[in-house]
Amino acid sequence: MRILHTADWHLGKHLEGYSRMDEQEAFLNDFVEIVRENQIDIILIAGDVYDTSNPPARAERLFYDTLKNISANGERLILIIAGNHDNPERLVAAGPLARDHGIIMVGTPKTVVDTGNYGQHKVVNSSEGMVEVEINGENAVILTLAYPSEKRLNEVLYREATTEEDRLSSYTLRIQEFFRQLEHYYRDDTINLVVSHLFAMGSETVGSERNIQLGGSYIVDGSSFPQKAQYIALGHIHKPQIVPGTLKKARYSGSPIHYSKKEIHYPKMCNVIDLVPGGELNIEEIDFKVYKPIEVWKCTSIQHAIELCEKNKGRNCWTYLEIETDRYIKEDEIKIMKSYKDDIIEILPIINTVDDCFDTLENLTEKPFEEIFREFYFRERKVEPQEELVQLLMDVVKEEYIETAEAQA
Repeated sequence: MRILHTADWHLGKHLEGYSRMDEQEAFLNDFVEIVRENQIDIILIAGDVYDTSNPPARAERLFYDTLKNISANGERLILIIAGNHDNPERLVAAGPLARDHGIIMVGTPKTVVDTGNYGQHKVVNSSEGMVEVEINGENAVILTLAYPSEKRLNEVLYREATTEEDRLSSYTLRIQEFFRQLEHYYRDDTINLVVSHLFAMGSETVGSERNIQLGGSYIVDGSSFPQKAQYIALGHIHKPQIVPGTLKKARYSGSPIHYSKKEIHYPKMCNVIDLVPGGELNIEEIDFKVYKPIEVWKCTSIQHAIELCEKNKGRNCWTYLEIETDRYIKEDEIKIMKSYKDDIIEILPIINTVDDCFDTLENLTEKPFEEIFREFYFRERKVEPQEELVQLLMDVVKEEYIETAEAQA
């Protein structure tokens, strides 16, 4: 059986207010071809299909069009679980229609998938957190753990954390219990898989994904996963990596696009896995194209920054400017840079003077209040304050001065 593992598409996501939908559409077009060229039998999407619980219409349209294309009228099976960014009910709402195309949707740990035909394949058995599928004469048992909030874990384990012992029980122990209740479904004659969306201990959290742990309670130890699983497909972390202590079986495929400047130093990919019952793990990593790179330009001066923007005005990239300077970057200079590059995300002045922005306390008394405010604002924000803000502050100060003088008269 050929399995493709992907996750964290975050359709509809923005970069500092800029839409990434064009890049996401380009990725999805390429993804369809990757599935076809590699003759995939089943695609596992391990959560965070969307970036928000209320995704834009274009994001939903892209998602459904992609599912239709990769399913090829039910020729391939697709299994999708909800991540922490997804609205579980909204994600699975199209489940009855998707079934004819061979698409299985799992919203919560309590989801029970209906048995029967899914496209050209079958769900032959299911329970809360487990689905057994038959694909081209081979059977796979897949333990499915959609994003497991503590509340959802309590629901699926049929207990509430009412006692002190329960409250002190770790998140890891409850994950272990969840899998322990289901591991008996694995057989020697089936391909045994896990798909989940969570944070596993030892995983490197870099990039745009927020760490959901709180006081360690949301961290899962690598030993929590079932030992009999042949492959564990994970979502939530945007950097492709192997979870330590899992014999290289538990892996994050990562996000398909660089979603922040912290993600630009590692590749984007999906995993293609070849498995037979009881067989060894065989994995191929397939890199995705970088559709519009995020770049950090280190500039030695304001003029250098302007020249770089002019020279690269036709370059299709998101740009962060880091500019060494010993003075304010003027508003007209910023306008010039953005006239050349309309996809500048941030302009960050790097103050290279050894002098502090402020004088001694004695000298401060000799400066006008407006000048002191401008220096303070620049020190904190690294940009000049807008004139409207300065004028508003001066009006407030003037009004306060008049009221104080009148009170003292």
